[in-house]
Amino acid sequence: MRPTTTRKKAVIKRKPRKKASFFSGKLLRFSMIGFFVLLFLGVCYHYRNGLAYYFSFKSHKISYEEAEAKRISDVRNYQVLENHQGKAIGIDVSEFQGKIDWTLVETIEEDHPLEFVFIRATAGNDRVDGQFEDNWLGVKKRKMIRGAYHYYRPNENSLEQAQLFIKTVRLRKGDLPPVLDIEKLPKGQSLDSLKIGLRRWLKAVEAHYKVKPIIYTGEKYYDDFLKEDFSDYLFWIANYNFYREKIEEDWLFWQFTEKASVSGIKGNVDVNIYNGDVEQLRFITME
Repeated sequence: MRPTTTRKKAVIKRKPRKKASFFSGKLLRFSMIGFFVLLFLGVCYHYRNGLAYYFSFKSHKISYEEAEAKRISDVRNYQVLENHQGKAIGIDVSEFQGKIDWTLVETIEEDHPLEFVFIRATAGNDRVDGQFEDNWLGVKKRKMIRGAYHYYRPNENSLEQAQLFIKTVRLRKGDLPPVLDIEKLPKGQSLDSLKIGLRRWLKAVEAHYKVKPIIYTGEKYYDDFLKEDFSDYLFWIANYNFYREKIEEDWLFWQFTEKASVSGIKGNVDVNIYNGDVEQLRFITME
């Protein structure tokens, strides 16, 4: 008979867990808070002029009524105008702005006189803008440089669209060249077909007015579809993005906002910068 033996269980010693350092966690939190504070202060410094205007901290304070009538609602927009001192500033309008009192249309902010206005004349092959005639004559009376644009519908006949514009718009000496506004992609047709139609419109209008039209479009549309094939034309580019603060060298005009306030116009209006001063702008007008 074997003697009974008692086996001792092996005892596994576990290493004690290290307690999370109180100071390391606190340091991380303070570092993150500090980063966001510095980021916020950097943004505030970058937009200091616009913020000062927005909160009426400038020495030449204006009344609430004047501010509401003339100020640009977005701080960025004010900053963009400050970045383009000396450039010609203008707006573009259509029937969506309703009836405009052109006797009151003078400046954006107190420091930026409006030098030019683009006016929508036609859309597609059958639509004349309801306020075109009034706007066209109103701008002329204000002795501002004026231009007319056509909103192009990709799925409608391009030559019919060109003829409608030609029939509607009578350009005179001192007016800006005609503008083709293309923003939409075609339905049921190829991009090649779209580009053929655009070319037909541009050639027909150029043949009539004896001047090369300008093309208006968004920056992405320009980069993706038009930049290479229409490099022989000058472009008016729309980009409202927060990061964009300067006009590109190869842009003739830059529409940098659709949310501006101008005396004489109810609601918002688009603002544009010409890539030059007002004398250079006059240089490209009709002779």
